[in-house]
Amino acid sequence: MQRTPLEVTGLTKIFSTASGPYVAVKDVSFAARESEFLCVLGHSGCGKSTVLSIIVGLQKATFGGVVIGGKEVDEPGTDRGVVFQSPCLLPWLTAGENVALAVGRRFPAYNARKRRESAAKYLDLVGVPHVFHQRPGELSLGTQQCVSLARALSIEPRFLLLDEPFSMLDSLTRLDLQDTLLDVWERAKRVVVMVTHDIDEALYLADRLVLMTDGPEARVGAILDVPFPRPRRRADVLEHAEYYNCRRQVIDFLENHAKQF
Repeated sequence: MQRTPLEVTGLTKIFSTASGPYVAVKDVSFAARESEFLCVLGHSGCGKSTVLSIIVGLQKATFGGVVIGGKEVDEPGTDRGVVFQSPCLLPWLTAGENVALAVGRRFPAYNARKRRESAAKYLDLVGVPHVFHQRPGELSLGTQQCVSLARALSIEPRFLLLDEPFSMLDSLTRLDLQDTLLDVWERAKRVVVMVTHDIDEALYLADRLVLMTDGPEARVGAILDVPFPRPRRRADVLEHAEYYNCRRQVIDFLENHAKQF
């Protein structure tokens, strides 16, 4: 029997505050399947980013935890590529140098030429090969996020973890980058866990939605299978007979059930 690549089991995170313990998430459990695109969806403050940060290894669970390949996660690792809300690029390096730096950390045996070639490959993969010699300050926010995605992919991770990577972008740029991400995922088929509060984004990208209840003590309230076939085109998804039914289910959960658990 094939082992589930990523399992979140009984995850609880309690923060110490001036007014006492704050239970951000409680007993959160779900698993990602091989080559699956999973979206964690919920209202702001429901703890979804906290869950992702524990999967990344940046925070430790108070109880429960995350298991990858049979081993409990207790620190960041090169098996997990991460893209945050803001690009987090080093401003004194060019786009190519930012990606090459990550390549060098992941593959220390690579010489300078190999690191540059790998950086160029991944910038091309996300559609921005022309920015190799430009610094982040010369780039739009959307292009910076493309560079961040290229950097995350360049370490050839098994898992791609995305924390609302398009939330700071204008709507047109956001749609373009959703298409870029989907195209990259279709080719690479890595396990993706993406946090978002955008219902349409989640339905377009994901295989399943993990719906979080409101915090404090946020939990997994429901897991919804997304029925749209792959490969996907936005127009096909919007015209699918089940699209608005799925959308209504998510809205109904967020409006009427997320606060009742």
